[in-house]
Amino acid sequence: MALEEKREKRPPVTPMMIEEEAALRNGSRGLPPGPWAEAAGPRPRTTERHIAVHKRLVLGFAVSILALLAVTMVAVLLSVRFEECGAAADGPPRVGGNGSLPGGARPPPRAGQSPGRPEPEEQARGGEATAAAAAEEEEEEEEEEEWQRRRLLPPWARPRLPRHLRPLHYNLMLSAFMENFTFCGEVNVQLEVRNASRYIVLHAHRMHIEAVRVAEDKLAGAVRVARSFLYPQTQVLVVVLNRSLEVQRSYNLKIIYNALIENELLGFFRSSYVLHGERRFLGVTQFSPTHARKAFPCFDEPIYKATFKISIRHQATYISLSNMPVETSVFEEDGWVTDHFSQTPLMSTYYLAWAVCNFTYRETVTKSGVVVRLYARPDAIRRGSGDYALNITRRLIEFYEDYFKVPYSLPKLDLLAVPKHPYAAMENWGLSVFVEQRILLDPSISSISYLLDVTMVIVHELCHQWFGDLVTPVWWEDVWLKEGFAHYFEFVGTDYLYPGWNMEKQRFLTDVLHEVMLLDGLASSHPVSQEVQQATDIDRVFDWIAYKKGAALIRMLANFMGHSVFQMGLQALKRVGKSVNIQEVMDQWTLQMGYPVITILGNETTENVIVISQERFVYDSDAKTKDPDFGDNSYLWQIPLTIAVGNTSHISSEAIIWVSNKSEHHRIPALEEASWLLGNINQTGYFRVNYDVRNWRLLINQLTRNHEVISVSNRAGLIDDAFNLARAGYLPQNIPLEIIRYLSEEKDFLPWHAASRALYPLDKLLDRTESYSIFNEYILRQVASMYLKLGWPTNNLNKSLVQASYQHEELRREVIMLACSFGNKHCHQQAATLISDWISSNRNRIPLNVRDIVYCTGVSLMDEDVWEFIWMKFHSTIAVSEKKILLEALTCSDDRNLLNRLLNLSLNSEVVLDQDAIDVIIHVARNPHGRDLAWKFFREKWKILNARYGEALFMNSKLISGVTEFLNTEEELRELKNFIKSYEEGSAASFSRAVETVEANVRWQRLYKEELFQWLRKSLTH
Repeated sequence: MALEEKREKRPPVTPMMIEEEAALRNGSRGLPPGPWAEAAGPRPRTTERHIAVHKRLVLGFAVSILALLAVTMVAVLLSVRFEECGAAADGPPRVGGNGSLPGGARPPPRAGQSPGRPEPEEQARGGEATAAAAAEEEEEEEEEEEWQRRRLLPPWARPRLPRHLRPLHYNLMLSAFMENFTFCGEVNVQLEVRNASRYIVLHAHRMHIEAVRVAEDKLAGAVRVARSFLYPQTQVLVVVLNRSLEVQRSYNLKIIYNALIENELLGFFRSSYVLHGERRFLGVTQFSPTHARKAFPCFDEPIYKATFKISIRHQATYISLSNMPVETSVFEEDGWVTDHFSQTPLMSTYYLAWAVCNFTYRETVTKSGVVVRLYARPDAIRRGSGDYALNITRRLIEFYEDYFKVPYSLPKLDLLAVPKHPYAAMENWGLSVFVEQRILLDPSISSISYLLDVTMVIVHELCHQWFGDLVTPVWWEDVWLKEGFAHYFEFVGTDYLYPGWNMEKQRFLTDVLHEVMLLDGLASSHPVSQEVQQATDIDRVFDWIAYKKGAALIRMLANFMGHSVFQMGLQALKRVGKSVNIQEVMDQWTLQMGYPVITILGNETTENVIVISQERFVYDSDAKTKDPDFGDNSYLWQIPLTIAVGNTSHISSEAIIWVSNKSEHHRIPALEEASWLLGNINQTGYFRVNYDVRNWRLLINQLTRNHEVISVSNRAGLIDDAFNLARAGYLPQNIPLEIIRYLSEEKDFLPWHAASRALYPLDKLLDRTESYSIFNEYILRQVASMYLKLGWPTNNLNKSLVQASYQHEELRREVIMLACSFGNKHCHQQAATLISDWISSNRNRIPLNVRDIVYCTGVSLMDEDVWEFIWMKFHSTIAVSEKKILLEALTCSDDRNLLNRLLNLSLNSEVVLDQDAIDVIIHVARNPHGRDLAWKFFREKWKILNARYGEALFMNSKLISGVTEFLNTEEELRELKNFIKSYEEGSAASFSRAVETVEANVRWQRLYKEELFQWLRKSLTH
């Protein structure tokens, strides 16, 4: 069915698809003040983790997230407290590693020369030191044996930096050589000594260290450096001193180094674009979460806040940008310029940023005087492609300042649109970086869906300027706090810009709640708050569980406490807290994985009494026998269950029942024979609701007779719950298909959107079966009447993007998408006509809001010439929104040769941008004609793909899930397991989810496929 083969730009999401959205928003949201700042080290955890520190953390969450005025105390957080620790255990330096000898700075390495490789004369000098080193080596071996006896690791081999030093200030001077993509730097770090030690350990990775010097302060002399070495295993630089640094003294650490401006996606990397036939290059940074260490030696953990003074030297044909404004620029006679930036406030390394480019900009100013600039390619600025983003940024800064009652903290905010970036955007303080597709918008060729994408990414990143930059987590295990908050505010902020769109009350359900419950319904899920011991674990916490479940939990709290209480703050929180223990409630939702399914049953022996039970929802019931955690019956939540009673013409006001036991009896007044029950009103809770079959029948009858008695949100919720309960085996397979019969009378967008997303994974389970046409015909019957009523949009090139009829246009788009996906003849004919008109006239008159549907349908139906035409347009267009949907349309072909050709071209960075290649592979995998091709391509090219995307948060997991999520045969399951056996490192969590998803697919085929087809055959004959 899919218009990924034949269908939509933003498809419904399945458990593994949840990681797909290129709005993968990297970055961070901050934690409130108090004891958290002391928890610098990894916290010990158990399955029933209820330690005091985390209790305070969760209470702090409730206070600061629910009580937004806690942000007014944010200035306190700018001085991060450090936990006192015992005397640092100093271990011996290991022999070997990349030794760094003191000495003068060298020029940057020549093109093609590795920065970490010493020159021949350096090797000779190293040889002279061999004899002297031999005597030390024996002593070091003895010390190493002592370490083994004590079973202690030296400070540089530990997963976290030792805490005997605290950086106070960095003075960083860089020279960027764009002609050979190298840079050299000098960093001076002012250090405060908290515990005496002979060692300075800080992060440094993939760079060549030229010289290291340590001085006590400006007046005292140098502290002799015995030697320094890089320790790649933990990505640190170790400086060994002749004497210990003294407690409460201040020292200056000076390091001279050089490195490459890499052709990758992290650290300080390069990108390019073509202007007037000339390829131009730029350098930009992406440091979150652990990649600042690739650009300069630093204490690269979020707890180590410091101030930064940055200077960047570059050719005068470029400009440089950083977090703060340029203070002075010094021009040299040889065509170079050095920009000196103002000192930053206290901040962590991961949202430090800079760029060297030849972009131009437009600017605006907020009411409070904040200068906002948008930098992009000169042609994009000239066309006005950044004007929309610039204007809403100004409005959003003013909105957040008023909402949080805290002014924006910096004098400026730059928005930088770059061609290549691993994520949708990164919220660097004062210099937010966006991939072009998520910030540039051409009103003449951008759809409402594209405008919504751009809007929500900007809303998210601007929220981080307060929650994430101004307030920052001390460590990564609770990153969900900042990401969940920013993700929730995507909908709140968009409602501010477009009040009629009802984003928080409606679109949040399909785009966040329904999506994340798919992923969190796997047995291999994890709690939103999870332990992070070392850098290699950090990518586990940056997933949709953190972003979307965090947002859903925040929304649940805001709703059961009331939105006015949410914003009013601590005083109101205390008042509500008399009857509800917020801390206890939140512990259960943040420290347990998954979510409950509430089952409401009528009591046949007692009138007006119902039985409410809870258990953990899971798609694969076999996991209960495989996973010992299921066996102890320990999953239990305190659930704010809102409930209402209805009949054919009326629904009661809602009541709230706090469900805290496995099973409870509750009396419900006025529960008559013909009355039905509805739980989780407006889907504000993070759980599913199941009923006895009698109540489901009553609800189906109500939807058929008068669906408006039930709210729009609950109609969408019933559809989503029913499909997923059936998929997991909690419900007969026919119930969800009976529910959607009423859609022919549904005039609201949200239930259609929920149905489309719920049908998508079911379609993928069936699209390669012999009886698929039966399912296809049933769906077409449900869509046909509404398709005829709504018709096609007219060409709206001259209309404003922001239409008052947003809901109507999105409904029309959803119905057209379903009609074309399932083969409605008129829909196919209309798409083919529009494509043919474009080809013959060379004028694209296809309505903006359905272009992606038309392109995909045309490519799938028509001959190879149409594919070549779309391919040519992909190369020639300069509008990023158009380029994206043209590339996706190419994956819709039924021609396997063309699909194979596209897969191979996707790895050519000159043809397809690195971040877009993943989308090509995933979209081919969604096409039933290309699923096996993409799966084969993935396995054959895994080493290349893993080398390219392995370090980037989300990207590998997105690729793994996207390629495997619709595999559903025993043979494909065996292939997946065999492939994992041959791959021995990394992405273990993603592959575990993939196996569970495919096992669930195979299980559904075995247990429920024939039941579904039998009902469909019977239904279609009546």
